[in-house]
Amino acid sequence: MSLDSYVTLGQSGLRVSPLTLGTMTFGEDFGWGSSPEVSADILAAYLDRGGNSIDTANIYTAGHSERIIGDYFAANPGKRDGVVLGTKFFGNLRPGDPNGGGVGRKGVIQQLENSLRRLRTDYVDIFWVHNFDPRMPVEETMRTLDDLVTAGKIRYVGLSDIPAWKVAEMAVTAKFRSWVPITAMQLEYSLLERTSEGELIPAAQELGIGVLPWSPLKNGFLSGKYSSSRPTTTARGNHEYFQPPTDSEYVVIDAVNEVAAEIGASSAAVALSWVQGRPGITSTIIGARTLEQFTANITALDVTLTDEQRGRLDKLSEPALNFPASANQHSMMIQFGGTTVDGVSYPAHPALSAAAEQR
Repeated sequence: MSLDSYVTLGQSGLRVSPLTLGTMTFGEDFGWGSSPEVSADILAAYLDRGGNSIDTANIYTAGHSERIIGDYFAANPGKRDGVVLGTKFFGNLRPGDPNGGGVGRKGVIQQLENSLRRLRTDYVDIFWVHNFDPRMPVEETMRTLDDLVTAGKIRYVGLSDIPAWKVAEMAVTAKFRSWVPITAMQLEYSLLERTSEGELIPAAQELGIGVLPWSPLKNGFLSGKYSSSRPTTTARGNHEYFQPPTDSEYVVIDAVNEVAAEIGASSAAVALSWVQGRPGITSTIIGARTLEQFTANITALDVTLTDEQRGRLDKLSEPALNFPASANQHSMMIQFGGTTVDGVSYPAHPALSAAAEQR
């Protein structure tokens, strides 16, 4: 596989690379990340290899990420229209202004206009809702986004970090009103974070929404730099979200390192290949602070895990899911136990089988 082995995003006519370039690391404004020069080199390397999907957000390095991307395409004007460029809105870059962010009509429009200015483009291909305000009616947000599609300023709509129940509400509202549909969804997903399998990924599959996982290396913990014998005790950026791995997570990290050694690949490539091969996944978002990291990450496209290796990683990383997903894990066994339906064989439930024999 290669970056130009394009895949269809959701139920749209949009085709994207199997790996999307994430640009949260573009800019050094937050004390970590890549210089504008290195960021441009990474962007050029991605495009040169046939990549066409770029993801950013208005709050990434407080708008600097968008400016770096805009400067690159301004210097290479022939490349912009061949790229699927997405940016996210929600974060407030106007301190003191309660309408400076969020998902209300006034905030959405001004955020888009500012992103277009920084990106130095007339439109974005995917405009992503970066989070949600539980007090905001979905009709206001979805109607605004539909108006922006009609105005030619955005092409598609995506949702990022939104609860599954809200995804369903927004998708059904858009369909009922004949407004622009939800094309794609972003969510955290990796061998160390699989709880999206309970609600979000099944919702996306049922609603025909493409899925773009972020943090597939779980803050770099699956990159190969760490193991139970080489643990880390610090959190990246001293932020409460980026906590060191737990003992149970090191079991998974060690297994990834073992599989990498077996096939002669990097641990990062193994972890990324696992994510990209999971049900419902369309394009995995990868990030890098250096050109070397980027080059190492895209080697995931050359990695094929055996059924045994994938099964080993599946078992060790199996998540504890919330209700009702946890209660429904055996529903097919209860319903179809002892038969084969649609090509899948379901074993008989032991308790039900024993009870049936006594009737």
